[in-house]
Amino acid sequence: MARYDFDLFTIGAGSGGVAASRRAGSYGAKVAICESVRIGGTCVLRGCVPKKLLVYGAEFVDAFEDSAGYGWTLGERRFDWGALIAAKDRELDRLNGIYVNLLKGAGVAMIDGHGKLVDPHTIEVGEKHYTAANILIATGAWPELPKVPGIEHAITSNEALDLKALPKRIVIVGGGYIAVEFAGIFRTLGAEVSMVIRGDRLLRGFDEDIRIALGEEMAARGIKIHAHTHLDRIENSPEGFVATAHDGAKFAGDTVMYATGRKPNTATLGLQALGIEVAHSGAVVVDQESRTSLPHVYAIGDVTDRLNLTPVAIAEGRAIAETLFNDNPMTVDHQTVPTAVFSQPPVGTVGLTEAAARGMHGAVDVYRTRFRPMKYTLSGRQERTMMKLVVDRQTDRVLGCHMVGRDAPEITQGLAVALKCGATKRQFDRTIGIHPTAAEEFVTMREKLPEPQAAAAE
Repeated sequence: MARYDFDLFTIGAGSGGVAASRRAGSYGAKVAICESVRIGGTCVLRGCVPKKLLVYGAEFVDAFEDSAGYGWTLGERRFDWGALIAAKDRELDRLNGIYVNLLKGAGVAMIDGHGKLVDPHTIEVGEKHYTAANILIATGAWPELPKVPGIEHAITSNEALDLKALPKRIVIVGGGYIAVEFAGIFRTLGAEVSMVIRGDRLLRGFDEDIRIALGEEMAARGIKIHAHTHLDRIENSPEGFVATAHDGAKFAGDTVMYATGRKPNTATLGLQALGIEVAHSGAVVVDQESRTSLPHVYAIGDVTDRLNLTPVAIAEGRAIAETLFNDNPMTVDHQTVPTAVFSQPPVGTVGLTEAAARGMHGAVDVYRTRFRPMKYTLSGRQERTMMKLVVDRQTDRVLGCHMVGRDAPEITQGLAVALKCGATKRQFDRTIGIHPTAAEEFVTMREKLPEPQAAAAE
């Protein structure tokens, strides 16, 4: 008779939890997964997928405008926000069904409800208890709202994906990737957008040239960015919602959206009562193998607040399944992970920022170019692309690739392979570019930027 009900019990059916459970089940393990909402998690239901669909919808605006320069004459244009949201919802239903079928196909038991650990090997879901040899926490994170008077009037990215109507005016609080992506969506579709950020620029933590270039392009699109500003209160008035800043400045909109951070979903899991270490932020503390302070309890994805990216969570989940159930010990390399921001224009980045590279390697060479893409020469659009390489001067190894502009995410994915392989600037230089493309600029940059001290002295 088996000692436990399951070999693996996963709490949370997002991308990481599903990947781990499905693979473990395919290796013959007896697996269960519980979910209190819908199978699919943040990425499929409240994040990457629906947001990217809205980005696609917004991009048609630029395409229609640019087409005139290429000889097209278009008739009346009309955008239906409700139709886009309905189409998005149908796609999410389809993906949810695929995830359910993948788990069924792997023999994974799906349990509806909120999971909580009640002892080292027992999970409580509703009124039932299940035991497992190994437990995986994959509960993700949730948007966090600050305690500001009137905060009940604000929405988060969750609600922004399901608005009944497109706002005519929206105030977006925050300057991270979620904020800039929604700012681009709403502005391109015709809304007046004001962004309120505490810092000096958007995308804190990204390379400084990305932050500068994106800020300039977003401002050129008519997005108003208010730096060094934080809100004290939100009030409902006959003119809409009015957000008042610390200096008395007022920002009015039909909608106020906060995108100021996400908090790991750990508060009701019973972790600390079992001695599982949880950081002050609420994140589960894990080692390189995703183990918590209880060796048979693992955690992956956003709940660990390491690299909060869907492909990373999937890789972490698969590594656990390989290690535990396929005799194939595996860990995930969290270095040189590419990422994108689906802003307008989009961002792609992989490797170290210039500041991080200087801090870690000392002397670096920096190459940067800005240009107007060929596609816009006939359309008249003034948007510019920025590309940048950061190179270790001693070894010639490329440490970072950064881009703001059309197709940046697609181009950066290929560059990530080169960085993972340890490519040098000389190898970039010896690579023949595809002409005419924007991507070829990454293998044709030859002029180094002057050192910061020298540039400041000029």
